[in-house]
Amino acid sequence: MQLVIRQYRPSDRDAVLDLFSVGIQEHIHPCFQNSMTSPHYLTITLALCAAGYHLGSVFGAVLLPGLWMGLVYYCCYEIYSGYVRMRLQTDMRDIPGNFQSRPDDCFWVAEAEIDGRVQIVGTVAVLAKQSGKERYGELLRMIISPVCRRVGLGCRMAQTVVDFCKERGFSKVSLETSSIQTSAVALYKKLGFCHVLSHIKPEAHPWIVMLANVTVLRMEKQL
Repeated sequence: MQLVIRQYRPSDRDAVLDLFSVGIQEHIHPCFQNSMTSPHYLTITLALCAAGYHLGSVFGAVLLPGLWMGLVYYCCYEIYSGYVRMRLQTDMRDIPGNFQSRPDDCFWVAEAEIDGRVQIVGTVAVLAKQSGKERYGELLRMIISPVCRRVGLGCRMAQTVVDFCKERGFSKVSLETSSIQTSAVALYKKLGFCHVLSHIKPEAHPWIVMLANVTVLRMEKQL
């Protein structure tokens, strides 16, 4: 498969937004699975099952843990689906204006011919940031289509950002990813990124983040 990485064009908009939406929301199920298989959540589920049974019925033994699992799934859904909704109304609504209007910002797409048709199979962006006298780049919107995973495209997209930042004399490249995205974390570590901070994403309600059992990992690569 021949892959081409190039800068975003306005004609890419619909394909990019579709890839972004699907790519982010595919983390909902792994988030739910990660939460429900944790020892703490398994204990809660079993306790609710026992409580429902002791309240007098098998139905209660099923209903209470079912409601609990439904609540956790809702929180996982809101974390990622809510993030998509917010971004589609903010920076992803105007990609040229928000990612290509300054010389030190950029938005790339990767395209490949699949089944005789050229398709967009990946995206990544960088924004120039200033902290005091330090100038650095923030890697954003890294999405890789399932059809092009494990063929090195993620490495190429991330390296495109790193090279772009080096050319501009930035001190580092930073990024944020969620604790659920273990493959992405492994990829970034392979490229020399280090985990420097964990925090809760402020866009979501604290109780949703708590029940979804997900944290945001900040990673950096010094240049």
